[in-house]
Amino acid sequence: MSDEPILIWGSGAIGGTLAAWWARAGIPAIAVDVQPDHVGACRMKGMTIEGPVDQFTQKLDARMPEEVTGTFRRVVLAVKAQATEAAVEQLAKHVAPDGFVLSAQNGLNEAVIARMLGPERTMGCFVNYSGDLMGPGRIMLGSRGSVVVGEIDGSIRERTRAMHALLQVFEPDAKLTDNIWGQLWGKIAYSAMLFATSLNHDSMADNFADPARFPAFHRLSQEVMAVAMARGVKPLGFGGFDPAAFAPGAEEAVARAAIAWLVEFNRASAKTHSGVYRDLAVHKRRTAVDYQVAAVAGLGREAGIETPALRKLVELVHDIEDGRRPQSRETLQALIEVCETVPA
Repeated sequence: MSDEPILIWGSGAIGGTLAAWWARAGIPAIAVDVQPDHVGACRMKGMTIEGPVDQFTQKLDARMPEEVTGTFRRVVLAVKAQATEAAVEQLAKHVAPDGFVLSAQNGLNEAVIARMLGPERTMGCFVNYSGDLMGPGRIMLGSRGSVVVGEIDGSIRERTRAMHALLQVFEPDAKLTDNIWGQLWGKIAYSAMLFATSLNHDSMADNFADPARFPAFHRLSQEVMAVAMARGVKPLGFGGFDPAAFAPGAEEAVARAAIAWLVEFNRASAKTHSGVYRDLAVHKRRTAVDYQVAAVAGLGREAGIETPALRKLVELVHDIEDGRRPQSRETLQALIEVCETVPA
């Protein structure tokens, strides 16, 4: 299997970075994307990685979806959460009968892949490195971050170890886990806060550093934790961020310490704003809020868990997307006010 190419479906900040690292290491990889100018740049000139982590340009075997032929035993899905279902429909015919799809995405997309292709053909992956697609064939990698891989049934197999070794080519500290759902739910707790930072133009670090905004970040993560625990999941953290700081009964001081770590984590990165912020402010396109934040609120409703902060966050992001509100401190304040009035 080691000589077979890896099919990477979605070659933006996550997939494009992996494709560039693997290709540079001599690992055969096919980078697929729907943007013709991006595919053309990667194929003709190469993918350029810039920023403080590394700087290089690597030509890729880049293709449009309709140019892909054959089947593959290793497929990495790296599209945005809202594109998951459509992407799986397209790539399904390219997954070998004994193959699998690894979700290198934000959210709980493994559940969608498993529903469409089967649990046996689904592998989970937590990624938290800071990258932005700056233009055709250009990715700015702002900082390294956690990478964790695991089977969705908690087993550790030969194929899981093999993917772990491949991910270590990019991130030497990549980890293998028997609790990938815990990693993914821990990221959701953080992602909900990142969606909140996108409501205004301040950097992620400046948002987290402002004590007046703490109630919003605190309440959002508390709601995510409540839903995760109701579903029998124990969320796991990364670096100095421990989602248990937001679990029922956790002291507020512990939560403040977790957010203080996020200030330092984001200050150290050349990436100052989240991908969600760029969707709203730069690309002027819809975000994945319905497939991440609203999805968690829906799971909370099924479990009888109230999630007023998550629901308000979804409403405000939609307001920005539809032009009813600007990205501003006043828009963020509307979320803070809800979080301050909801009992802990």
